[in-house]
Amino acid sequence: MKKRVLLIGVGLIGGSLALSIKKNENVHIVGADINIEELRVAMAHAVIDEQADDVKKEAEMADYIILATPVEETANWIHVLSKWTLQQNVVITDVGSTKVAVMETAFLLKEKGVTFIGGHPMAGSHQSGASNARADLFYEARYMLTPFEDENPQKIDALMHLLAPTQAHFVFIDAITHDQVTGVISHLPHVIATSLVRQVKGYSAKNTLITEMAAGGFRDLTRIASSSPHMWRDILKQNRYTLLALLDDWMKEMEQVKNLLEKGDSHELFHYFSDAKQFRDSLHV
Repeated sequence: MKKRVLLIGVGLIGGSLALSIKKNENVHIVGADINIEELRVAMAHAVIDEQADDVKKEAEMADYIILATPVEETANWIHVLSKWTLQQNVVITDVGSTKVAVMETAFLLKEKGVTFIGGHPMAGSHQSGASNARADLFYEARYMLTPFEDENPQKIDALMHLLAPTQAHFVFIDAITHDQVTGVISHLPHVIATSLVRQVKGYSAKNTLITEMAAGGFRDLTRIASSSPHMWRDILKQNRYTLLALLDDWMKEMEQVKNLLEKGDSHELFHYFSDAKQFRDSLHV
């Protein structure tokens, strides 16, 4: 008998997960989304097998529930799910970029004996929506899992088996460390890219040639600024304390650059760029 998966949120990440999971023929995916058009697109592109007419009914029938919504909506869904009568062996997971707040909320499920395992596939795109979903989006990517310390290993194995067709590499990490790491390598870069775009927008009001010439390096550096504002608003709110500390450090870094420019020392300027190049070249990305 096929395992029934309720996917709440059929956009880029949820849709890509669905396409990957569907490589296992013993899975039936039911989609739910507040955006009716997204559901229509997901059905048209065979991202999901059917739409959920009654989310509560589907949740109570599901073997797995995947919350692929913005992180604050995920917390709201956890509250809702904690009030429903779910199957005893159901496994619930999410795909959010922050974990501390989500895992704190997930105690509501844990207290009721329901398994929740936090998840975060470290891959994505500046594009959005089910129409851009890809079965290979998570191929060779890091897939972070944040189970509770005393989680049943069989439940973790069950989730990993479901997600195995993504061909991602699973990494187990606690929620606090997760938010610190993603703050450094994902959230702060997004803030910087967005701020740079806003600064260029201000300059372009005085010189239209700027928008005509904005390509190459600027395009590559700021691509992520085209991501969903809704999603990033929620991420920054949930990881704000980590980001406040990181932004303090970033301002010190920019102050260092300013000092180097004021001194105009060729050797020090070269070393600044050379040091960054060596570290960047050492990264496996």
